[in-house]
Amino acid sequence: MPLLDAVKGVACLLIVGHHLSRYGPLPAGASSLAPAVFDWLSQNGRLAVQVFLVLAGFLAAASLAPDGVPGRSGAWSRVFQRYGRLVMPYLVALSVSVLVAALVRPLLHDDDAVPGVPGMAQLLAHGLLLQDLLGYEALSTGVWYVAIDFQLFVLALAVIGLAGWLQGRWAMRRERAAWLLAALVLGLVIASLDIFNRRSELDVTAIYFFGSYGLGMLVFWIGRASSRSGWRFAVLVLLLVGGAALALDWRSRIAIALVTALAVAVLQHLNALDPTAWPAAAAPLVRLGRISYSLFLIHFPILLLVSAGVSGFLPATPWIDMLGLVATLLLSIGAAVLLYRWVECRRVTWRALLALFALLLACGAAAAA
Repeated sequence: MPLLDAVKGVACLLIVGHHLSRYGPLPAGASSLAPAVFDWLSQNGRLAVQVFLVLAGFLAAASLAPDGVPGRSGAWSRVFQRYGRLVMPYLVALSVSVLVAALVRPLLHDDDAVPGVPGMAQLLAHGLLLQDLLGYEALSTGVWYVAIDFQLFVLALAVIGLAGWLQGRWAMRRERAAWLLAALVLGLVIASLDIFNRRSELDVTAIYFFGSYGLGMLVFWIGRASSRSGWRFAVLVLLLVGGAALALDWRSRIAIALVTALAVAVLQHLNALDPTAWPAAAAPLVRLGRISYSLFLIHFPILLLVSAGVSGFLPATPWIDMLGLVATLLLSIGAAVLLYRWVECRRVTWRALLALFALLLACGAAAAA
């Protein structure tokens, strides 16, 4: 789906721009050249995460229950595969981040963006995606999203499994089982949007974000509606659910998620997600979208490294700081291409996971030495 890849590419650039406008010593000088842009990215760039949440739910539904009917495949194997796909490039990027933080700490000793020296328990918690639940300091920016993505996938799998169990217990036909699954997901979306997403202390758990993720799941199934009237009714339900949540408590992040979900629903209905419907001129954005996860993971240590080099060895001027940020973006894209080809595209195996886990622990021990 090239269009979704292109959207992910744009969203990833906004998230990276958000981090470049906030972390390290360079934004302070560079922002004077474009204060409105830096202020907007600093305040609103993070909202692009909602686009990733909706698309992640959309793709999860396509993988786990493409016909809207609970699948019969092994849940544990799917959990392992999802964990591996997320964690393999993540462990490499964390290892790089730990080493880079140790290298730049003497030069950026007063900068809060530089993570502290990690302990073994902290490293293990990160590897198991439990760092936020256990209250450990993040070793890189954005790692919370990786843990939430995994939690959301497991939660979606659990809901689909529950629907499958009820289908078997009640001897339901496929059509009714599809309605049951959609109703369970819709109920959880409403609970998340109206209750859990309004409690900030829950933002380390999947239930806080399931409103956006579940909207993506529902949109995928809506796109497979057999009649135009059924499609319109389902879209109206989504609009009412999202509108009611915003009327209850306005949240920009939920508004972005709702707009994204409705836009994807329309594009899917118009067959705009077909690969032949997307112009070749958008190929760079499509390629960027395909490496967006690797770019999301690796750009922060690159930012620390460039920030230390520029602030430590070059005069502090706005243009030099801006060139440092541009260099950070370009180097991050180059590093993301390598991470994508060498790690993210590799087959998930226990041996590879254990090796990368050992790499993270070894880098942590080296950084602490």
